[in-house]
Amino acid sequence: MPHPTTVTAPVAEHHREPLGIGESAPRLSWRTRTDEPGWTQRAYRIRVTGPDGATVTDTGRVPGADSVLVPWPGPALPSRARVHVRVRVWGGADGAPSPWSPPAAVETGLLDPADWLARPVTPDTGDERGPQPVALLRRDVPLDGDIAAARLYTTAYGLYETEINGVRVGDEVLDPGWTSYRHRLRYRTHDVTALLRPGPNTVGALLGEGWYTGRLGWDGGRRHHYGRRRALLAQLEIRHRDGRTLTVATDEHWRWTTGPLLRSELYDGEHYDARRERDGWSRPGHDTRDWSPVHVLPPPTARLTAPTGPPVRRTRTLPVREVLTTPSGRTVVDFGENVVGRLRLTVTGPAGHTVTLRHAEVLEHGEPALRPLRAAAATDTYVLRGTGTPETYEPRFTFHGFRYAQIDGWPGPFDPAAVEAVVLHTDLERTGFFDSSDPLLNRLHDNVVRSLHGNFVDLPTDCPQRDERLGWTGDIAVFAPTAAFLTGCAGMLSGWLRDLAAEQLARPDGSVPLVVPDILDPPAGTGPHALWGDAAVLVPWALHRDTGDLELLRAQYPSMTTWLNRATADGLRHGSGRAGGGLWCDPGQLGDWLDPAAPPDDPAAGRTDAGLVALAHLVRSADLVAEAADLLGEKDDAVRHRALAERLRAVFTREYVTPAGRLASDSQTAYALALTFGLLPGGEQRRTAGERLAHLVRRAGFRIATGFAGTPLVCDALCAAGHPELAHRMLAERHCPSWLYPVTMGATTVWERWDSMLPDGGVNPGRMTSFNHYALGSVADWLHRRVAGLAAAEPGWRRIRVAPCPGGNLTRAWAAHLTPYGRAEAGWRTEGTTLVVDLLVPPSTRAELHLPGVAEPREYGAGRHTVTAPHVPDDRPVTAVRHPFVAGADCGCGTPASLQE
Repeated sequence: MPHPTTVTAPVAEHHREPLGIGESAPRLSWRTRTDEPGWTQRAYRIRVTGPDGATVTDTGRVPGADSVLVPWPGPALPSRARVHVRVRVWGGADGAPSPWSPPAAVETGLLDPADWLARPVTPDTGDERGPQPVALLRRDVPLDGDIAAARLYTTAYGLYETEINGVRVGDEVLDPGWTSYRHRLRYRTHDVTALLRPGPNTVGALLGEGWYTGRLGWDGGRRHHYGRRRALLAQLEIRHRDGRTLTVATDEHWRWTTGPLLRSELYDGEHYDARRERDGWSRPGHDTRDWSPVHVLPPPTARLTAPTGPPVRRTRTLPVREVLTTPSGRTVVDFGENVVGRLRLTVTGPAGHTVTLRHAEVLEHGEPALRPLRAAAATDTYVLRGTGTPETYEPRFTFHGFRYAQIDGWPGPFDPAAVEAVVLHTDLERTGFFDSSDPLLNRLHDNVVRSLHGNFVDLPTDCPQRDERLGWTGDIAVFAPTAAFLTGCAGMLSGWLRDLAAEQLARPDGSVPLVVPDILDPPAGTGPHALWGDAAVLVPWALHRDTGDLELLRAQYPSMTTWLNRATADGLRHGSGRAGGGLWCDPGQLGDWLDPAAPPDDPAAGRTDAGLVALAHLVRSADLVAEAADLLGEKDDAVRHRALAERLRAVFTREYVTPAGRLASDSQTAYALALTFGLLPGGEQRRTAGERLAHLVRRAGFRIATGFAGTPLVCDALCAAGHPELAHRMLAERHCPSWLYPVTMGATTVWERWDSMLPDGGVNPGRMTSFNHYALGSVADWLHRRVAGLAAAEPGWRRIRVAPCPGGNLTRAWAAHLTPYGRAEAGWRTEGTTLVVDLLVPPSTRAELHLPGVAEPREYGAGRHTVTAPHVPDDRPVTAVRHPFVAGADCGCGTPASLQE
């Protein structure tokens, strides 16, 4: 019976939409769809055609199995080039060719700085002090003759939206996003052919402050981190059917005014007075006599760069789930989950009437909990125009983190159908999934996904709601493997890594900033910080593991080695070989951040010595940089970095490990680091450390005793020590602190602290209390790899490892991942004394199945497979080491101090 084989449209680099890309020779990837068992690609053929259909490049039949990031087959593309790419493949038992794939349109942007004729134009004088109204800018564009094609290239110092003839251009939100504006300024390309017409036309833009001139940072923060003047940079290029071309760029001919948006700030929200709306402001014929000329600024000094990933978009809307009346009599709407975005309302009322929207993540004592927002007002106000017809309002240049919204001043009886939540995040493709027999565990995984989305708003942030929302490097360092499994984030994060490298390499000492883009004023964030700085190594490595992208590693290699050299110089200062007097004894180290034993006002004061955490991560980075050097052909570097790693291991052993295998910091995090990073040289030391970790886990009553550094590793360490039953038991724990405690408290996202909300419903007294922080959700990586058992056996997923780990109260678990070759699945279920394992292996890949208790793995080719094996439940006792409770001694989250070590 024939097996139909088809090929997906090829993907250029990591772009979901390859319009205006910045690569002149983009690598190509495709996936094959077939139900033929064991199908493997034997050859491929790529055809590139121009806009007229003429062939530009045809590779002919190329033998080989490569289908991921295949080099561009023809000459490099110039700026503005548009081609169509199709692929066909040969494979399977008969070696027959597939049909041609659907065509993928690939178009380059402006690749040369000389392509830019536009100049930044601003409404600002530079003397502005406080929040500024959103500016409206416009220019009339008369056209004669039919239009063949038109492109609009746009960016801004600030945030912008563009319109042509009254129609919004694109659907992006918060563009151009936040990059390291002093180094890189991202622009967007739009096909606007359909929006233009012969005769009069108008190009308009709204220009807000955003991250460029708006307030950033806590404790009041400050404005104007990048400059005092917002600006728009836009270039409209038009090609007529008769071959004529016209370029209309921002210059002195543009004019500006203000409109209804009187304030629009990221932290504090927006004030919109609909009475000030200017009907038709971006259409031809609008009266501009009271508009002012713009000021023209010098060309940008930062590099204008095309996006590497998708933009922020509206991804879904949520209806009001419940309307509440608070004890103080306020009207509060509940959307049922903690999201990031803003409200959209439809309201009718008299002119001048004001509706106020205040956002909060949780309720405390029945009222919106505003203290966690700190100095972020998170308030939007809408002043009605009063036309007698329904008015629809949604903020433009702000976003909030919220589940609840307090609505004040609603005219007449409140109608919940008139309000909805609009969810915003970077429009990433969902690639990873998990399910199990435990509903609470499934809810935990859902919470991880929501927190990823809520904090991937153009860059990976710590939180989306308070006066912070920064790209903390430590958070993504521990979460990158989870993010790479769950979403196609390589494009987005590779752009962020370019910013990290630019900020780092511009520093005299080569240290990695605590936040990227870096807006912390010295001395905050200066000097090297272990784990946070290791993001320069850990994040590109995680992306490489998922995508197999060697060029991503190559691009980041200077950053990786600079960090390693800088951290090593501090870690081994004075040439003594001792881990003292340098980085590892710096009191500014953050250590095992947010260890639950740390005081609410001192989250770095955990149980594990910060020097131990730092040196362990330095060893790990040295190992990974050595592996990267090998892969990139930097053999001398690989030898040097491998020798450094061994030297550092010796230092770690001398400083922190007893001959028997006990560690200087007798904590879960210390043993997790030592076991998973290979820091214990002897087998007996490893056995002792594993048993000590097991003892500490039992002694803590299976409650979490780790922070940022230990949480991603503790379950893996228990498995490595031969105690997967304890890892499962920790996972199932519901008392505070645990992964499931927030779920039992109604959480719909991952919290910053294990006890962001206390058992009595009060909010943690610490100043850092976010209810949407993904870092502690890094356990999801273990759920995918170990509980369900689905992992890449080599970078890029050409070989897949399936190693199910039944245990605890689970009777089934399943994970799926959209690999570069297609969808892979691994699931298991227990049926009495039988373990049933189901596999889906993508075309052109092989999977190795490791069954519990079976020494030799089995290998499977493409297709679906069901395997059975004897299931012998782990009947080892899983009980805590009990200690008498100390009267009155409680950690603040309902956990007795005797169980808190």
